[in-house]
Amino acid sequence: MELELNEQEIIRRNSLNALRELGINPYPAAEYKVNTDTQAIKDGYDPEKGNFDDVVIAGRIMSRRIMGAASFMELQDEKGRIQVYVKRDEICPGEDKTMYNTVFKKLLDIGDIVGIKGFAFITQTGQLSVHAKELTLLSKSLKVLPIVKEQDGKVFDAFADPELRYRMRYVDLIVNPQVKETFIKRAKIVATMREYFNEAGCLEVETPILQGIPGGATARPFITHHNALDIDLYMRIANELYLKRLIVGGYNGVYEFAKDFRNEGMDKTHNPEFTCMEIYVAYKDYNWMMTFVEKMLEKIAVAVNGTTKVEISGNEVDFTGPYRRLPILDAIKEYAGVDVKGMDEEQLRATCKKLNVEIEPSMGKGKLIDAIFGEYCEKNLIQPTYIIDYPVEMSPLTKRHRNDPTLTERFELFVCGKELANAYSELNDPIDQLERFEDQARLKSKGDDEAMFIDYDFVRALEYGMPPTSGLGMGIDRLTMFMTGQTAIQDVLFFPQMRPEKRSSAQKEEE
Repeated sequence: MELELNEQEIIRRNSLNALRELGINPYPAAEYKVNTDTQAIKDGYDPEKGNFDDVVIAGRIMSRRIMGAASFMELQDEKGRIQVYVKRDEICPGEDKTMYNTVFKKLLDIGDIVGIKGFAFITQTGQLSVHAKELTLLSKSLKVLPIVKEQDGKVFDAFADPELRYRMRYVDLIVNPQVKETFIKRAKIVATMREYFNEAGCLEVETPILQGIPGGATARPFITHHNALDIDLYMRIANELYLKRLIVGGYNGVYEFAKDFRNEGMDKTHNPEFTCMEIYVAYKDYNWMMTFVEKMLEKIAVAVNGTTKVEISGNEVDFTGPYRRLPILDAIKEYAGVDVKGMDEEQLRATCKKLNVEIEPSMGKGKLIDAIFGEYCEKNLIQPTYIIDYPVEMSPLTKRHRNDPTLTERFELFVCGKELANAYSELNDPIDQLERFEDQARLKSKGDDEAMFIDYDFVRALEYGMPPTSGLGMGIDRLTMFMTGQTAIQDVLFFPQMRPEKRSSAQKEEE
């Protein structure tokens, strides 16, 4: 299939060929040994000391001002940008001035990656720069970058279209430097959590992504087929049941940063592939876990933003604990104005109809209560709030409440109207667990394709005895959204799921 090239791309390919004809490899294989970066020069250069007198940096040309025997360009590396001064007689000390007159002035383009050897200095206009003594082409760019321009306070040619930004994240990272900061903060969030868990004595583990039974959550799974075994397998929707098997096996604390997959809707807060952290700690309960989470989120907020207060969707959210603890039935009573405690399924359906809450015939008691809560309560939970003590029907993997057997010892953490975490005092009674699985199977037979499968091996594991355990699941993507002030999950994923790119008619004919 022939590539469709525009005029600028044709010019760049001609430049590529011209470089090769000059004996210059536009994609050299040898290591280029950099010894510093733009930020280090900016932070550490002292003109009185004359340091950074032997600089080797590499990066992408982002702008150029071509003059006579001397020119300037702006070089961008991972840490930022710096001006580079290029003088003909410096990079071409002999009689042959090809490197400057032909290569630098005519055959190099914005977007090309080059190496610079030289020294730092301050220009007559007071700008910190690198004086190039040697210039090496490291990679020729064949595409034109969408360089942002500003004039009279207005921005032109900004690479701002979300579809293009998410589809070509590599370009987004080049021309929108603030995007890099979001993902640097994401890495810091994960690193801080890992440090916190390790200090608590927990072990990081890995569990299967391909599973015979998709357990641990109520969600619709992706299905694939294993040819060698001739069996259908499921992409995991959660890693909970495998982590609890490890607690049975004798570990007191395990955690995993897991890629999970749910074959459901996509929007600004949901992607079919997402990262979830789950942690399980033996001999603890959900009350202990609430305090554990509060301290963790305080630590993360300070590590990422320097303060426990974060701006989220126009709200100043304070992650300092303790957080409000509100039973879910009390929340419905407070925000929906109805008391659903003790209602059976038909009464709940009638209540949903009265409250204009959309429901499906396959919904059982748990999902009906959840529908009311979602419609009337979630939007009011701006500051971090624990919604606690869910009905048994909503929590098939959770221990019954010690004071009320119709409820469970479960909490969900809500921030700015969105769920951030889900945690239990884990159900470790194998007989009760099997009965809950069977209740889920009945819901599945009624058409609820998100209801859980019966995992008999997990029940068998519980029959060997699992100690009292508290477990937590927290979405890393959503946590990153909160900690970085982003409003779309696509902005905290390097490569969010998208529809296939539309092809031109010529491309379709070639195929």
